Amino acid sequence: MLLCIDIGNTNTVLATFEGEKLVHSWRIKTDARSTADELGLKLRGLLAGDAVEITGVAACSTVPAALRSLRTMLARYYGDIPNVIVEPGVKTGVQLAIDNPKEVGADRVVNTLAAFTLYGGPSIVVDFGTTTNFDVISGRGEFLGGAFAPGIEISFDALAARAAQLRKVEPAVPRSVIGKNTVECLQAGMYFGFAGQVDRIVERMVGELGEVRAVIATGGLASLVIGECRTITHHEPMITLIGLRMVYDRNR
Repeated sequence: MLLCIDIGNTNTVLATFEGEKLVHSWRIKTDARSTADELGLKLRGLLAGDAVEITGVAACSTVPAALRSLRTMLARYYGDIPNVIVEPGVKTGVQLAIDNPKEVGADRVVNTLAAFTLYGGPSIVVDFGTTTNFDVISGRGEFLGGAFAPGIEISFDALAARAAQLRKVEPAVPRSVIGKNTVECLQAGMYFGFAGQVDRIVERMVGELGEVRAVIATGGLASLVIGECRTITHHEPMITLIGLRMVYDRNR
């Protein structure tokens, strides 16, 4: 089976594929301080729990320190298994139509590849993670750029840290937009506020692009607000891992 690894700032998501079929998936906390051996032990534990035998690895990372540990771990524990790490020079088939292609995160490149392959273009990927990323794909599959906004969790953390009488609460759907207590007020602001942010940014992007084929939500926090987002047309939580599988196939 092919193992795909997406190392994000907050979480690392892993999945195995048998051909195009998703077989297993896991989500663990990203710790940039983890050594290669610690990472190897975690990975072996996950794979052993489901009796998974891997034949290849595809990976990407937005955390440089974690990427270094990943390279060392793969060489030490899986040196006889082919691997592809998405970085400059790796064939993805995605043209980066922006000012400085070196600035583009590998996750945004593989999201572009998967979104265009699955849904066509023009399209937009909204990735709800540590930041909320808006990735714009042309009708020819080019990455055109996008927008960044503060993510849901870091916004809650900042609010609790800077406002003396507010605290961290569970992100959840509120009973009403008019909160009757502090918790509901925070949840209402999060739920309706972030949904409104997504819709406004997407609507402005569509105004510049023209009609789009799809607006795809992904990321670990997508399910919190997409029910209120009128512009989201598809929810594909594993789009980055699907893109990694596609990149692996192009490079083997």
